[in-house]
Amino acid sequence: MRDIRIFRPLIWMTLFGFVLVLSLPARAAERDRLEAFLKVTGFDVALESIGLAAGDAPGLLGMQASDFGADWTRTADEVFDTQTMHTMAMDILEAALSDDLLTHAAAFYASPLGQRLVEAENASHMANDDVKQSKGTALVAEWVADGDARVDILRQLNQAVDAADSGVRAVQEIQVRFYVAASRSGILDYDIDEETLRRVIKQGEAELRVNLQVSALANAAYTYQDFSEEDIRAYLEALEHPDMQLVYELMNAVQYEIMANRFEILAGRMADLHPGQEL
Repeated sequence: MRDIRIFRPLIWMTLFGFVLVLSLPARAAERDRLEAFLKVTGFDVALESIGLAAGDAPGLLGMQASDFGADWTRTADEVFDTQTMHTMAMDILEAALSDDLLTHAAAFYASPLGQRLVEAENASHMANDDVKQSKGTALVAEWVADGDARVDILRQLNQAVDAADSGVRAVQEIQVRFYVAASRSGILDYDIDEETLRRVIKQGEAELRVNLQVSALANAAYTYQDFSEEDIRAYLEALEHPDMQLVYELMNAVQYEIMANRFEILAGRMADLHPGQEL
């Protein structure tokens, strides 16, 4: 599963439309099978990595963690509690993910190549973002100079995991939800009008799209640097299968709904924190 941390970049999709569509054709997967599915696909680690984005929240408001006192870390950890996010994902997937789709995706990720990919993706989820971008960018430059086919394959790979081209909508939507929640909670000393904010964010859409593509390519290069061209092509073929496309649509929806929900809650909790507040 791809890296999902906020603004680094990420994807947001309208959750409930996919829940309705994907829950209709077949029986929902049983909860114990969902637990196994989360582990074999690496989705459990992807969910855990959402919490790493909490540290970005003060900076997004032009502030620092110290502005929210000594209780900041504990509060952020509580809001982004791994078990809470895990339960949220399980509840949604239990209602929305059909047994057939679960079986298809799990079969690939349980294969030898699939498990190697999950191991690499899990490590990448938890790696330092600056390191990933720096090393990934250098790898892309090296491969371009060498005419390495992996660059084009990785571009296609990124398209396959975001076939709906939802990356831009992701950043825009989570920005709106976080900033509006921060404004309403009183963190900011000015009010934010949601419609105006959406128009302002929309103006930077073209630049945002390019930045997302560049960042995603560097991230993919870092993550899959030890895989052969043949391996990456096999992964691309697996991701382009119609069933896997549906799985990724739902997984993206789940991940980013959880992320948006947690950041909205964090905005409310941040309003109660003050410099010098003791644990």
